[in-house]
Amino acid sequence: MRWLSGLSGQVRQYLLITANYWAFTLTDGALRMLVVLHFYQLGFSPLEIAMLFLFYEIFGVITNLLGGWLGAHLGLNKTMNIGLLMQIVALSMLLVPENFLVIPWVMSAQALSGIAKDLNKMSAKSAIKLLVPSDAQSRLYRWVAILTGSKNTLKGVGFFLGGFLLAVSGFQGAVLIMAAALLLVWIVSLLNLKQDLGKARIKPKFSQILSKSRAINYLSAARLFLFGSRDVWFVVALPVFLASSLQWSHTAVGSFLALWVIGYGMVQAIAPLLTGRKRGHLPDGKSVFGWALTLAFIPALIALGMINGYPVELILLGGLILFGIVFAVNSSLHSFLIVHYASDDGVSLDVGFYYMANALGRLIGTVLSGWLFQVKGIEACLWVSAAFILVSALLSLALPANNPAQNRTS
Repeated sequence: MRWLSGLSGQVRQYLLITANYWAFTLTDGALRMLVVLHFYQLGFSPLEIAMLFLFYEIFGVITNLLGGWLGAHLGLNKTMNIGLLMQIVALSMLLVPENFLVIPWVMSAQALSGIAKDLNKMSAKSAIKLLVPSDAQSRLYRWVAILTGSKNTLKGVGFFLGGFLLAVSGFQGAVLIMAAALLLVWIVSLLNLKQDLGKARIKPKFSQILSKSRAINYLSAARLFLFGSRDVWFVVALPVFLASSLQWSHTAVGSFLALWVIGYGMVQAIAPLLTGRKRGHLPDGKSVFGWALTLAFIPALIALGMINGYPVELILLGGLILFGIVFAVNSSLHSFLIVHYASDDGVSLDVGFYYMANALGRLIGTVLSGWLFQVKGIEACLWVSAAFILVSALLSLALPANNPAQNRTS
Protein backbone atom coordinates (compact mmCIF):
# COMPACT_ATOMS: atom_id res chain seq x y z
CA MET A 1 0.00 0.00 0.00
CA ARG A 2 3.08 2.29 0.13
CA TRP A 3 2.73 3.16 -3.57
CA LEU A 4 -0.86 4.30 -2.91
CA SER A 5 0.19 6.75 -0.20
CA GLY A 6 2.71 8.26 -2.62
CA LEU A 7 0.01 9.22 -5.12
CA SER A 8 -1.58 12.64 -5.23
CA GLY A 9 -4.89 13.17 -3.46
CA GLN A 10 -6.66 13.61 -6.81
CA VAL A 11 -5.38 10.29 -8.15
CA ARG A 12 -6.27 8.45 -4.91
CA GLN A 13 -9.81 9.80 -5.06
CA TYR A 14 -10.03 8.84 -8.75
CA LEU A 15 -8.94 5.28 -7.92
CA LEU A 16 -11.42 5.05 -5.04
CA ILE A 17 -14.29 6.34 -7.17
CA THR A 18 -13.35 3.93 -9.97
CA ALA A 19 -13.14 0.93 -7.59
CA ASN A 20 -16.50 1.89 -6.08
CA TYR A 21 -18.02 2.14 -9.55
CA TRP A 22 -16.45 -1.17 -10.59
CA ALA A 23 -17.90 -3.07 -7.63
CA PHE A 24 -21.36 -1.64 -8.19
CA THR A 25 -21.21 -2.42 -11.90
CA LEU A 26 -20.35 -6.07 -11.27
CA THR A 27 -23.51 -6.55 -9.21
CA ASP A 28 -25.62 -4.52 -11.66
CA GLY A 29 -24.57 -6.62 -14.67
CA ALA A 30 -24.89 -9.89 -12.77
CA LEU A 31 -28.34 -8.98 -11.45
CA ARG A 32 -29.63 -8.14 -14.93
CA MET A 33 -28.47 -11.48 -16.31
CA LEU A 34 -29.85 -13.33 -13.27
CA VAL A 35 -33.28 -11.78 -13.72
CA VAL A 36 -33.46 -12.36 -17.51
CA LEU A 37 -32.37 -16.00 -17.36
CA HIS A 38 -34.11 -16.99 -14.12
CA PHE A 39 -37.49 -15.60 -15.09
CA TYR A 40 -37.26 -16.96 -18.62
CA GLN A 41 -36.60 -20.33 -16.99
CA LEU A 42 -39.76 -19.84 -14.89
CA GLY A 43 -41.81 -19.42 -18.08
CA PHE A 44 -42.13 -15.63 -18.34
CA SER A 45 -42.70 -14.25 -21.86
CA PRO A 46 -40.19 -11.82 -23.42
CA LEU A 47 -42.60 -8.91 -22.84
CA GLU A 48 -43.10 -9.91 -19.18
CA ILE A 49 -39.32 -10.05 -18.71
CA ALA A 50 -39.00 -6.61 -20.27
CA MET A 51 -41.65 -5.29 -17.88
CA LEU A 52 -39.55 -6.46 -14.91
CA PHE A 53 -37.05 -3.76 -15.92
CA LEU A 54 -39.71 -1.10 -16.49
CA PHE A 55 -39.40 0.50 -13.05
CA TYR A 56 -35.60 0.09 -13.18
CA GLU A 57 -35.48 2.34 -16.23
CA ILE A 58 -38.30 4.71 -15.20
CA PHE A 59 -36.69 5.42 -11.84
CA GLY A 60 -33.35 5.79 -13.59
CA VAL A 61 -34.85 8.68 -15.56
CA ILE A 62 -36.20 10.32 -12.40
CA THR A 63 -33.02 9.70 -10.42
CA ASN A 64 -30.74 11.28 -13.00
CA LEU A 65 -33.00 14.30 -13.24
CA LEU A 66 -33.11 14.82 -9.47
CA GLY A 67 -29.80 13.20 -8.55
CA GLY A 68 -27.69 15.94 -10.11
CA TRP A 69 -29.50 18.52 -7.99
CA LEU A 70 -28.99 16.37 -4.87
CA GLY A 71 -25.31 15.90 -5.70
CA ALA A 72 -24.80 19.65 -5.97
CA HIS A 73 -26.48 20.17 -2.57
CA LEU A 74 -25.25 17.14 -0.59
CA GLY A 75 -21.94 16.33 -2.29
CA LEU A 76 -21.10 13.48 -4.64
CA ASN A 77 -19.64 11.35 -1.85
CA LYS A 78 -23.06 11.13 -0.22
CA THR A 79 -24.98 10.38 -3.41
CA MET A 80 -22.47 7.67 -4.35
CA ASN A 81 -22.68 5.98 -0.95
CA ILE A 82 -26.49 6.26 -0.87
CA GLY A 83 -26.51 4.48 -4.23
CA LEU A 84 -24.38 1.63 -2.88
CA LEU A 85 -26.64 1.21 0.15
CA MET A 86 -29.78 1.17 -1.98
CA GLN A 87 -28.33 -1.56 -4.21
CA ILE A 88 -27.68 -3.69 -1.12
CA VAL A 89 -31.32 -3.22 -0.07
CA ALA A 90 -32.54 -4.05 -3.59
CA LEU A 91 -30.54 -7.27 -3.62
CA SER A 92 -31.85 -8.17 -0.16
CA MET A 93 -35.43 -7.81 -1.41
CA LEU A 94 -34.81 -10.71 -3.82
CA LEU A 95 -33.82 -13.08 -0.99
CA VAL A 96 -37.48 -13.84 -0.17
CA PRO A 97 -38.86 -17.34 -0.92
CA GLU A 98 -39.45 -17.98 -4.61
CA ASN A 99 -43.24 -17.91 -4.36
CA PHE A 100 -42.98 -14.26 -3.25
CA LEU A 101 -40.99 -13.30 -6.37
CA VAL A 102 -44.07 -12.03 -8.18
CA ILE A 103 -43.85 -9.35 -10.86
CA PRO A 104 -44.79 -6.34 -8.64
CA TRP A 105 -42.22 -7.30 -5.97
CA VAL A 106 -39.42 -7.86 -8.49
CA MET A 107 -40.30 -4.62 -10.28
CA SER A 108 -40.07 -2.80 -6.94
CA ALA A 109 -36.64 -4.27 -6.25
CA GLN A 110 -35.56 -3.32 -9.76
CA ALA A 111 -36.86 0.22 -9.19
CA LEU A 112 -34.62 0.55 -6.15
CA SER A 113 -31.72 -0.89 -8.12
CA GLY A 114 -32.34 1.60 -10.92
CA ILE A 115 -32.20 4.51 -8.48
CA ALA A 116 -29.02 3.10 -6.95
CA LYS A 117 -27.29 2.54 -10.28
CA ASP A 118 -27.91 6.04 -11.58
CA LEU A 119 -26.95 7.74 -8.32
CA ASN A 120 -23.69 5.83 -8.42
CA LYS A 121 -23.01 6.50 -12.11
CA MET A 122 -23.93 10.19 -11.99
CA SER A 123 -21.69 10.64 -8.95
CA ALA A 124 -18.71 8.87 -10.51
CA LYS A 125 -18.90 10.65 -13.88
CA SER A 126 -19.41 14.07 -12.27
CA ALA A 127 -16.53 13.60 -9.84
CA ILE A 128 -14.00 13.12 -12.65
CA LYS A 129 -14.67 16.66 -13.91
CA LEU A 130 -13.65 18.02 -10.49
CA LEU A 131 -10.40 16.05 -10.31
CA VAL A 132 -8.91 17.30 -13.59
CA PRO A 133 -7.67 20.90 -14.16
CA SER A 134 -9.69 22.88 -16.72
CA ASP A 135 -6.64 23.27 -18.97
CA ALA A 136 -6.03 19.49 -19.17
CA GLN A 137 -8.90 18.40 -21.46
CA SER A 138 -6.84 15.67 -23.13
CA ARG A 139 -6.26 14.09 -19.71
CA LEU A 140 -9.98 14.49 -18.93
CA TYR A 141 -10.86 12.60 -22.15
CA ARG A 142 -8.44 9.81 -21.19
CA TRP A 143 -9.73 9.52 -17.61
CA VAL A 144 -13.38 9.52 -18.68
CA ALA A 145 -12.62 6.87 -21.32
CA ILE A 146 -10.81 4.66 -18.79
CA LEU A 147 -13.59 4.99 -16.22
CA THR A 148 -16.36 4.31 -18.74
CA GLY A 149 -14.52 1.54 -20.57
CA SER A 150 -13.44 -0.31 -17.46
CA LYS A 151 -16.96 -0.01 -16.06
CA ASN A 152 -18.45 -1.65 -19.13
CA THR A 153 -15.77 -4.32 -19.19
CA LEU A 154 -16.73 -5.22 -15.63
CA LYS A 155 -20.40 -5.10 -16.53
CA GLY A 156 -19.57 -7.82 -19.04
CA VAL A 157 -17.82 -9.77 -16.31
CA GLY A 158 -21.02 -9.22 -14.31
CA PHE A 159 -23.08 -10.86 -17.09
CA PHE A 160 -20.80 -13.86 -16.97
CA LEU A 161 -20.87 -13.83 -13.17
CA GLY A 162 -24.67 -13.77 -13.17
CA GLY A 163 -24.97 -16.75 -15.50
CA PHE A 164 -22.26 -18.64 -13.61
CA LEU A 165 -23.67 -17.98 -10.14
CA LEU A 166 -27.16 -18.93 -11.31
CA ALA A 167 -25.80 -22.28 -12.50
CA VAL A 168 -23.75 -23.09 -9.38
CA SER A 169 -25.53 -21.30 -6.51
CA GLY A 170 -29.09 -20.82 -7.66
CA PHE A 171 -30.89 -17.49 -7.79
CA GLN A 172 -30.97 -16.72 -4.07
CA GLY A 173 -27.44 -17.94 -3.42
CA ALA A 174 -26.11 -15.67 -6.15
CA VAL A 175 -28.00 -12.66 -4.81
CA LEU A 176 -26.74 -13.29 -1.25
CA ILE A 177 -23.11 -13.46 -2.38
CA MET A 178 -23.41 -10.14 -4.25
CA ALA A 179 -25.16 -8.35 -1.38
CA ALA A 180 -22.45 -9.39 1.10
CA ALA A 181 -19.62 -8.28 -1.21
CA LEU A 182 -21.23 -4.92 -1.87
CA LEU A 183 -21.69 -4.31 1.85
CA LEU A 184 -17.91 -4.47 2.33
CA VAL A 185 -17.37 -1.99 -0.52
CA TRP A 186 -19.90 0.40 1.02
CA ILE A 187 -18.06 0.41 4.35
CA VAL A 188 -14.71 1.16 2.66
CA SER A 189 -16.30 3.96 0.64
CA LEU A 190 -17.88 5.54 3.71
CA LEU A 191 -14.51 5.68 5.45
CA ASN A 192 -12.37 6.98 2.59
CA LEU A 193 -14.32 9.09 0.08
CA LYS A 194 -13.65 12.83 0.33
CA GLN A 195 -16.47 14.46 2.29
CA ASP A 196 -17.03 17.68 0.29
CA LEU A 197 -16.57 16.19 -3.19
CA GLY A 198 -18.86 17.86 -5.74
CA LYS A 199 -20.80 20.10 -3.37
CA ALA A 200 -21.67 23.28 -5.27
CA ARG A 201 -20.49 26.62 -3.87
CA ILE A 202 -23.74 28.25 -4.99
CA LYS A 203 -26.64 25.90 -4.30
CA PRO A 204 -28.71 25.55 -7.49
CA LYS A 205 -32.45 26.13 -7.40
CA PHE A 206 -34.74 23.21 -8.10
CA SER A 207 -36.01 25.03 -11.19
CA GLN A 208 -32.49 24.87 -12.68
CA ILE A 209 -32.76 21.11 -13.23
CA LEU A 210 -34.08 21.63 -16.76
CA SER A 211 -32.12 24.80 -17.57
CA LYS A 212 -29.34 23.58 -19.89
CA SER A 213 -27.12 24.86 -22.67
CA ARG A 214 -28.07 24.21 -26.29
CA ALA A 215 -25.11 21.84 -26.67
CA ILE A 216 -26.12 19.76 -23.64
CA ASN A 217 -29.74 19.57 -24.82
CA TYR A 218 -28.77 18.26 -28.26
CA LEU A 219 -26.15 15.89 -26.88
CA SER A 220 -28.70 14.51 -24.39
CA ALA A 221 -31.24 13.95 -27.17
CA ALA A 222 -28.60 12.18 -29.28
CA ARG A 223 -27.71 10.04 -26.27
CA LEU A 224 -31.35 9.05 -25.79
CA PHE A 225 -31.62 7.60 -29.30
CA LEU A 226 -28.13 6.08 -29.21
CA PHE A 227 -28.85 3.99 -26.13
CA GLY A 228 -32.38 3.21 -27.24
CA SER A 229 -30.81 1.75 -30.40
CA ARG A 230 -28.67 -0.64 -28.39
CA ASP A 231 -31.22 -1.80 -25.86
CA VAL A 232 -34.02 -2.30 -28.39
CA TRP A 233 -32.32 -5.53 -29.45
CA PHE A 234 -29.67 -6.24 -26.83
CA VAL A 235 -31.57 -6.26 -23.50
CA VAL A 236 -34.35 -8.82 -24.02
CA ALA A 237 -34.55 -9.83 -27.70
CA LEU A 238 -30.96 -11.04 -28.10
CA PRO A 239 -30.60 -13.24 -24.96
CA VAL A 240 -34.08 -14.74 -25.43
CA PHE A 241 -33.39 -15.35 -29.15
CA LEU A 242 -30.11 -17.09 -28.33
CA ALA A 243 -31.80 -19.26 -25.69
CA SER A 244 -35.02 -20.07 -27.59
CA SER A 245 -34.24 -20.02 -31.33
CA LEU A 246 -30.59 -21.08 -31.24
CA GLN A 247 -30.98 -23.33 -28.17
CA TRP A 248 -28.02 -21.88 -26.28
CA SER A 249 -27.62 -22.78 -22.60
CA HIS A 250 -27.91 -20.11 -19.90
CA THR A 251 -24.17 -20.29 -19.28
CA ALA A 252 -23.45 -19.88 -23.00
CA VAL A 253 -25.78 -16.87 -23.29
CA GLY A 254 -24.29 -15.23 -20.22
CA SER A 255 -20.74 -15.95 -21.35
CA PHE A 256 -21.19 -14.57 -24.86
CA LEU A 257 -22.91 -11.39 -23.73
CA ALA A 258 -20.25 -11.01 -21.06
CA LEU A 259 -17.45 -11.26 -23.62
CA TRP A 260 -19.26 -8.78 -25.86
CA VAL A 261 -19.58 -6.19 -23.09
CA ILE A 262 -15.99 -6.81 -21.94
CA GLY A 263 -14.74 -6.16 -25.48
CA TYR A 264 -17.04 -3.16 -25.77
CA GLY A 265 -15.57 -1.72 -22.57
CA MET A 266 -12.01 -2.30 -23.76
CA VAL A 267 -12.73 -0.39 -26.97
CA GLN A 268 -14.26 2.46 -24.93
CA ALA A 269 -11.10 2.65 -22.85
CA ILE A 270 -8.91 3.10 -25.95
CA ALA A 271 -11.37 5.33 -27.83
CA PRO A 272 -9.12 8.42 -27.38
CA LEU A 273 -6.44 6.64 -29.42
CA LEU A 274 -8.94 5.67 -32.13
CA THR A 275 -10.32 9.20 -32.44
CA GLY A 276 -7.03 11.05 -32.69
CA ARG A 277 -6.16 12.23 -29.16
CA LYS A 278 -2.48 11.42 -29.78
CA ARG A 279 -2.57 13.85 -32.71
CA GLY A 280 -4.10 16.55 -30.51
CA HIS A 281 -7.65 16.03 -31.77
CA LEU A 282 -10.49 16.26 -29.26
CA PRO A 283 -14.04 15.13 -30.16
CA ASP A 284 -16.61 17.61 -31.43
CA GLY A 285 -19.98 17.54 -33.20
CA LYS A 286 -18.49 16.41 -36.53
CA SER A 287 -16.76 13.48 -34.85
CA VAL A 288 -20.00 12.32 -33.22
CA PHE A 289 -21.96 12.59 -36.50
CA GLY A 290 -19.41 10.57 -38.49
CA TRP A 291 -19.19 7.73 -36.01
CA ALA A 292 -22.98 7.59 -35.51
CA LEU A 293 -23.65 7.47 -39.25
CA THR A 294 -21.21 4.56 -39.56
CA LEU A 295 -22.96 2.73 -36.73
CA ALA A 296 -26.42 3.09 -38.33
CA PHE A 297 -25.50 0.78 -41.21
CA ILE A 298 -24.58 -2.18 -39.00
CA PRO A 299 -27.96 -3.30 -37.54
CA ALA A 300 -29.56 -2.68 -40.96
CA LEU A 301 -27.01 -5.00 -42.62
CA ILE A 302 -27.52 -7.65 -39.91
CA ALA A 303 -31.29 -7.56 -40.50
CA LEU A 304 -30.83 -7.81 -44.28
CA GLY A 305 -28.49 -10.77 -43.85
CA MET A 306 -30.95 -12.63 -41.64
CA ILE A 307 -33.90 -11.90 -43.96
CA ASN A 308 -31.97 -13.16 -46.99
CA GLY A 309 -31.17 -16.50 -45.41
CA TYR A 310 -27.50 -16.15 -44.54
CA PRO A 311 -26.28 -18.29 -41.58
CA VAL A 312 -28.02 -16.74 -38.58
CA GLU A 313 -25.30 -17.31 -35.99
CA LEU A 314 -22.57 -15.99 -38.27
CA ILE A 315 -24.49 -12.88 -39.34
CA LEU A 316 -25.95 -12.06 -35.92
CA LEU A 317 -22.88 -12.69 -33.81
CA GLY A 318 -20.37 -11.26 -36.27
CA GLY A 319 -22.54 -8.19 -36.71
CA LEU A 320 -22.92 -7.83 -32.97
CA ILE A 321 -19.14 -7.74 -32.54
CA LEU A 322 -18.80 -5.03 -35.19
CA PHE A 323 -21.72 -3.12 -33.67
CA GLY A 324 -20.05 -3.28 -30.25
CA ILE A 325 -16.78 -1.78 -31.52
CA VAL A 326 -18.39 1.19 -33.29
CA PHE A 327 -21.01 1.72 -30.59
CA ALA A 328 -18.26 1.82 -27.95
CA VAL A 329 -16.51 4.68 -29.73
CA ASN A 330 -19.82 6.56 -30.07
CA SER A 331 -20.55 6.13 -26.37
CA SER A 332 -17.05 7.24 -25.37
CA LEU A 333 -17.33 10.40 -27.48
CA HIS A 334 -20.63 11.26 -25.79
CA SER A 335 -19.22 10.56 -22.32
CA PHE A 336 -16.32 12.94 -22.86
CA LEU A 337 -18.42 15.71 -24.38
CA ILE A 338 -20.94 15.86 -21.52
CA VAL A 339 -18.15 16.19 -18.94
CA HIS A 340 -16.44 18.75 -21.19
CA TYR A 341 -19.63 20.78 -21.70
CA ALA A 342 -20.66 20.69 -18.03
CA SER A 343 -20.07 23.72 -15.82
CA ASP A 344 -17.48 23.37 -13.06
CA ASP A 345 -19.78 24.46 -10.24
CA GLY A 346 -22.70 22.09 -9.89
CA VAL A 347 -21.33 19.74 -12.57
CA SER A 348 -23.71 17.02 -11.37
CA LEU A 349 -26.71 19.05 -12.61
CA ASP A 350 -25.52 18.87 -16.22
CA VAL A 351 -24.30 15.29 -16.00
CA GLY A 352 -27.49 14.19 -14.24
CA PHE A 353 -29.67 15.75 -16.95
CA TYR A 354 -27.64 14.00 -19.65
CA TYR A 355 -27.88 10.61 -17.96
CA MET A 356 -31.60 11.19 -17.50
CA ALA A 357 -31.81 11.16 -21.31
CA ASN A 358 -29.59 8.07 -21.34
CA ALA A 359 -31.96 6.29 -18.94
CA LEU A 360 -35.02 7.36 -20.95
CA GLY A 361 -33.44 5.87 -24.06
CA ARG A 362 -32.78 2.63 -22.20
CA LEU A 363 -36.38 2.59 -20.96
CA ILE A 364 -37.78 3.02 -24.47
CA GLY A 365 -35.35 0.45 -25.86
CA THR A 366 -36.06 -2.11 -23.14
CA VAL A 367 -39.86 -1.99 -23.57
CA LEU A 368 -39.58 -2.06 -27.35
CA SER A 369 -37.12 -4.96 -27.13
CA GLY A 370 -39.64 -7.21 -25.42
CA TRP A 371 -42.68 -6.06 -27.41
CA LEU A 372 -41.12 -5.99 -30.90
CA PHE A 373 -39.41 -9.34 -30.41
CA GLN A 374 -42.64 -10.94 -29.24
CA VAL A 375 -44.78 -9.62 -32.12
CA LYS A 376 -42.33 -9.23 -35.03
CA GLY A 377 -39.07 -10.99 -34.16
CA ILE A 378 -35.49 -9.85 -33.79
CA GLU A 379 -35.27 -8.44 -37.33
CA ALA A 380 -37.80 -5.73 -36.40
CA CYS A 381 -35.68 -4.83 -33.38
CA LEU A 382 -32.67 -4.39 -35.66
CA TRP A 383 -34.52 -2.09 -38.08
CA VAL A 384 -35.71 0.11 -35.23
CA SER A 385 -32.14 0.17 -33.90
CA ALA A 386 -30.85 1.48 -37.24
CA ALA A 387 -33.55 4.16 -37.34
CA PHE A 388 -32.74 5.32 -33.79
CA ILE A 389 -29.04 5.65 -34.62
CA LEU A 390 -29.82 7.70 -37.70
CA VAL A 391 -31.87 10.12 -35.56
CA SER A 392 -28.98 10.31 -33.09
CA ALA A 393 -26.57 11.15 -35.91
CA LEU A 394 -28.81 13.92 -37.24
CA LEU A 395 -29.18 15.45 -33.77
CA SER A 396 -25.41 15.52 -33.37
CA LEU A 397 -25.15 17.88 -36.35
CA ALA A 398 -26.33 20.62 -33.97
CA LEU A 399 -23.35 20.11 -31.64
CA PRO A 400 -20.46 22.62 -31.68
CA ALA A 401 -17.88 21.77 -34.31
CA ASN A 402 -14.79 23.34 -32.76
CA ASN A 403 -14.34 24.19 -29.08
CA PRO A 404 -17.51 23.22 -27.19
CA ALA A 405 -16.51 25.26 -24.14
CA GLN A 406 -16.56 28.43 -26.20
CA ASN A 407 -19.98 27.65 -27.65
CA ARG A 408 -21.81 27.23 -24.37
CA THR A 409 -24.95 29.43 -24.13
CA SER A 410 -27.45 29.87 -21.38
